Amino acid sequence: MWLPAFAALSILYSACGFATELGIQGTRFTVDGRPTFLLGISYYGALCASESTIQQDLQSMKQRGINWIRVWADWAAYDNDVSCVHASGAPREPYLEKLRQLVARCDELGIIVDVTLARGLKVGPQVLLSDMASHRRAVTTIVQSLREYRNWYIDLANERNVRDSRYVSLDEIGALCGDVKTIAPEVPVTASQGGDIGEDELRRYLEVARVDLITPHRPRHKGTPAETADATRRYLGSMQELGCVVPVHYQEPFRRGYGDWEPPADGFLEDLRAAVEAGAAGWCLHNGGSRQSDDGRPRRSFDLRDGPLFSQLDTEEMQVVAGMAAAVGAAP
Repeated sequence: MWLPAFAALSILYSACGFATELGIQGTRFTVDGRPTFLLGISYYGALCASESTIQQDLQSMKQRGINWIRVWADWAAYDNDVSCVHASGAPREPYLEKLRQLVARCDELGIIVDVTLARGLKVGPQVLLSDMASHRRAVTTIVQSLREYRNWYIDLANERNVRDSRYVSLDEIGALCGDVKTIAPEVPVTASQGGDIGEDELRRYLEVARVDLITPHRPRHKGTPAETADATRRYLGSMQELGCVVPVHYQEPFRRGYGDWEPPADGFLEDLRAAVEAGAAGWCLHNGGSRQSDDGRPRRSFDLRDGPLFSQLDTEEMQVVAGMAAAVGAAP
């Protein structure tokens, strides 16, 4: 019996257990098969947010054209440990279930979720994921919990190149990537880089780590927006020469409350437009706690116990929120 396309898709999604599917075509993301720019916002401390806060924030995101969020799976800002894994990588409830429920809700809303892990975070006397064995277990725990959904990807190691407790070699990233693909081959995998990625390192991300997208965290100085287009074209050109192209995804650009430079709304929007026009696949309105105040407030996405994210953003950030969907739509 013939069915309208939307009805057939509805039945298919119901049978598969998911409603939103993230994919990759060359240097672009797709959502449900359609090329889609991922326009996002940091939502790091989601696992400490109340049900009401999450409901309000997700509704605000949908109204403003935001279609992806970045959430940390091991998060303990301001002495509030809401990690969904123990130091050993074993499941930690109720937070693992809360992550699963968040991904499920975003699946229904058409929102993509970046689930990020970081090695070596200190929580009191403990160090989360202090070695490869615990890191592998954490990855397995999360992927098995979320494998029925297709609206997420995993960042295996935040700023993995920084030579402190965060450091994870690209050989280790390759092994972790293999673990993910064994359990859920369709889930895209990345490992983020603190700073720009050099040519040789880029080759190793593609050939050794075998990531599905690159996620460089570009520098955070006043001139950064003017450099983003060239940096993006350099990545895309280098990958073309290597014969292996993947999306360039800006999941953590500069933010307010971080350093001496307080980027204005125009700076954020300039950076976003440069990323879009040069061929990047996604960009994030990054936000977090203030380093200028004693208690870190406004903490924004770093501590959602203080209320919805959109009630914590300042006037400059809200100007970005108001203009960023139009900035993407206006790009060629």
